[in-house]
Amino acid sequence: MNRSDSLDKLNKVSQWDIIIIGGGASGLGIAVDASKRGYKTLLLEKYDFGKGTSSRSTKLIHGGVRYLQNGDITLVIESLKERGILKRNAPHLVRDLSFVIPSYDWWSSPFYGIGMKIYDMMAGNLGLGKSIMISKKETLKLIPNVNKKGLKGGVIYHDGQFDDSRMAITLALTADSKKTSLLNHCSVEKLIKDKDEIIGVEFQDTLNLKKHKVKGKVVINATGVFAEEVIRMDQPDIDRMIQPSQGVHIVLEKKFLKSKHAILIPQTSDGRVLFAVPWKNYVVVGTTDTQVKTASIEPSPLKDEIEFILNNASQYMSVKPKISDIKSVFAGLRPLAATSNKKSTKEVSRSHKIDIAPSGLISVLGGKWTTYRKIAEDAINAAISINKLKKKKCKTQKTKLFGYKKRVEWSDPMHVYGSLKKEVEALGGKTDNISLSDKIYITNNIIEWSIIHEMALTLEDVLARRTRCIFLDAKESKRIAPKVADKMAEVLDKDQKWIDEELKNFNKLIKNYIV
Repeated sequence: MNRSDSLDKLNKVSQWDIIIIGGGASGLGIAVDASKRGYKTLLLEKYDFGKGTSSRSTKLIHGGVRYLQNGDITLVIESLKERGILKRNAPHLVRDLSFVIPSYDWWSSPFYGIGMKIYDMMAGNLGLGKSIMISKKETLKLIPNVNKKGLKGGVIYHDGQFDDSRMAITLALTADSKKTSLLNHCSVEKLIKDKDEIIGVEFQDTLNLKKHKVKGKVVINATGVFAEEVIRMDQPDIDRMIQPSQGVHIVLEKKFLKSKHAILIPQTSDGRVLFAVPWKNYVVVGTTDTQVKTASIEPSPLKDEIEFILNNASQYMSVKPKISDIKSVFAGLRPLAATSNKKSTKEVSRSHKIDIAPSGLISVLGGKWTTYRKIAEDAINAAISINKLKKKKCKTQKTKLFGYKKRVEWSDPMHVYGSLKKEVEALGGKTDNISLSDKIYITNNIIEWSIIHEMALTLEDVLARRTRCIFLDAKESKRIAPKVADKMAEVLDKDQKWIDEELKNFNKLIKNYIV
């Protein structure tokens, strides 16, 4: 995946079949689907692939226990099916993870046990494992430092775990082909119209400030919480369509969980569920659900949200985490459909909607990582339904994603590269395989691979999304940033001025992840 090649294609293609705005889960999923159907496809991402909400999830591919609780049965069934498909197509990136729901009331285990049996039944032959009720003794064996006071027992169930922005990069690599051009750091500024019909876009390459005009048979808006901004380029006077909801996660050292199993806290003080999930030798705990007025590409966690997570998680952990224990904190914005009633955002459905404007603009509203493939299928089928594209059958149900490898060692940080692992390790000399940190795993050959093959162009691209350093340990990421910048400058042939500018931008960004 090479940016120069992608830019060259702009001059060679007079009209694209599909122009996708947005390089998150939905946009990249659409690019994969379009590529596999054989359409000429251009994807434009303003920042970097997965920069927004798509890199800030709870790292779960799940049917949605809470959606079942809310009675959103259709979404649960769809999500469970897609969870199974994704695990089958990307076994190097998605794995089965068992969750323990500790119970502190005599009725909790039977109540959740029955609920999880229904969950299993809905998954059918795409299920990951059977849920069972367990005793107090078994619960303590699985989660040694769970709060013992009043513990009655628990329930085990199974869901999927993944690395969200590594999945985003994998989708980009899967989509990459002779007929596909994927570009990050390209901002769409205007929709081009012929009479009242959209026939293309104007965009600016934000790295060299060069402007481009491209034509396409159909334009698909997959910009998540920013979808409304693109729709207003077409229809300035529309009513509000998106209600952003902020979800915050904190990251702790693994000593706060001491288990390979995750904990699901079924009832927090605001009626949500809370997860404590083992991830890359750390523990991700979250999330919150806070309405925000305006969307931001770099949302800031609120003090109240951090305290909410700590207070609720502490009730289920014998080792109580404090603010000083937080290694990183990150916030993401859910693109929920705006509602006219007084529903709280935790009650708004996470299902997606495909909006078709009179101009032909197709917009993806809502959705979640688990159903990205179905969202993509629906978006392209919508374009076919309005005669924008020649009818071609969707192929992604059985498309193996880039780097597909059936069995990987999950304790190995290189497992995310799947079948490409040895090629990554072969870059450079032997010393390039040594991690630059003993806390978070990043090597010189990973940095080089990220630039050459994965279109990483900034220090943030490497430390936030090609690796997950920022999301695991923010202070340590700040410490190693100068080493990473030096290596990037060597590969990209940049000077000291570039290094200084990158470090300046990075040090400003990292403040958002340090408590």
